[in-house]
Amino acid sequence: MNTEFMNEAFKYAKMAFDIDEVPIGAVIVKDNHIISSSYNKKESSNCCTAHAEMLAIEEASKALNNWRLEDCDIYVTLDPCPMCASAIKQARIKNVYSALSNSDSTNTEIIKKIFEADNTNPGVNFISNIEPTKSQIILNKFFKKQRNN
Repeated sequence: MNTEFMNEAFKYAKMAFDIDEVPIGAVIVKDNHIISSSYNKKESSNCCTAHAEMLAIEEASKALNNWRLEDCDIYVTLDPCPMCASAIKQARIKNVYSALSNSDSTNTEIIKKIFEADNTNPGVNFISNIEPTKSQIILNKFFKKQRNN
């Protein structure tokens, strides 16, 4: 785990915050270099799959000219949802480093199950709650701002 990469994910979460998107950022790293980064764009794109992780995976696949992101790590500011967890596993990303565990325990159980190895894909190493306070602050600030609008 590299705090520099997590800090970069938080920069992207702030970009999302600034345009009234749920402030979640993601960066994908290979060989100790960031190869892609993104943030949530569901509202601005009117697309339910425009999550930070999904967009970062697309960008990384283009950068490597390969859908297999083997030996890559993803840093995210909130645990992935099941859709994103499935994409992470399908992309064969090796490690997920998350700043904050999702408050929905069912989500956590589902993504842990998704990340288990199966007959088709290797398992994904998943580490959560790396920087929970920092993530909780920006999320709370965002939702408070939304309620006041």
